[in-house]
Amino acid sequence: MRPVIPALLLATSFAAGPAGAADAPIPIKVVVVAAFEIGKDQGDIAGELQLWTERLPLPDVLPFPQGNYHLRYNPDLGVLAIVTGEATAHAAASIAGLGMDPRFDLTEAYWVVAGIAGGNPERMSVGSAAWARWVVDADLAYEIDAREIPADWTTGYVPLGRTEPYQEPRPPTGATRSVFKLKESLVAWAFRTTRNVRLEDDRALRRARRGYEDYPASQQPPRVIRGDTLSGSTFWTGKRFNRWAGRWVRYWTEGRGDFATSAMEDTGTLTALTQLARAGKVDRDRVLVLRAASNHTLPRRGETAAEHLAENADETSFSAYDAAIEAAYRVGSPVVRALARGEGPADAPP
Repeated sequence: MRPVIPALLLATSFAAGPAGAADAPIPIKVVVVAAFEIGKDQGDIAGELQLWTERLPLPDVLPFPQGNYHLRYNPDLGVLAIVTGEATAHAAASIAGLGMDPRFDLTEAYWVVAGIAGGNPERMSVGSAAWARWVVDADLAYEIDAREIPADWTTGYVPLGRTEPYQEPRPPTGATRSVFKLKESLVAWAFRTTRNVRLEDDRALRRARRGYEDYPASQQPPRVIRGDTLSGSTFWTGKRFNRWAGRWVRYWTEGRGDFATSAMEDTGTLTALTQLARAGKVDRDRVLVLRAASNHTLPRRGETAAEHLAENADETSFSAYDAAIEAAYRVGSPVVRALARGEGPADAPP
């Protein structure tokens, strides 16, 4: 059955100019941000949107020509979902396109990024989900090939504006847009709301934990944690890169960040939302990032980095892909429903 969509939503595109005086923008309470979908929105292999479409549900399909994918909408809940496309550039362009879309009033909307990621085995098991307090950029840097770096360097990555890895003082973050801090009380509320959400543990996940026995956190059943995300468009793997990721996050957060997940889109999303907030289109304090571990960020014992890359070259082959897709929805949906009902933290903006 084709959903019934208001004429305003069908007729207005990004390029159509301001909505007419008789057509007030539709107030949105929550935007769910996914990065990709596979095939259809329902009934096949699930990407990051499908479970939201089927279960929340999100019955209405809305055209979105300025983006990579159509939008999904639940008019009763006031929840809108966007698929940004993968990597930071697609995310930034899609979120900017939505933020400037005259069909919607997003000034009081919450934004909940809910997707999969690589999980740091030092912090979490596959199938677990992490609420981020910090989002750190992995792309904005100078780089020297690893075969040519000075002998006393641990990495060829150098912060923009510096001449050595992790050089102090840290560059001003406003100049580089390399780190984003989310509203602490909102993240704490989301974690409290979901910390006891039950995540399934099955034979496939127990098998996925084999070879990571040197990392106690990786051996626990899936759970909800607080942990920060490193965002970059290059898929990386290996023990050396994992050490770099942990130190890079600590560097940009002045020791306060804790690297848990590696994803691709979040700095693009946060960059667009920060600029939209300056234009008065969104509230930057109403952003949450949830990432569920679909695979680990380094090889299992006895496996090379190249072998681990080959094993994870396709996202649906990740060792905990299905569990992570499930966890992103199962943990994210109670927060989205509560925010749609107006039940956010006590200090949420009025």
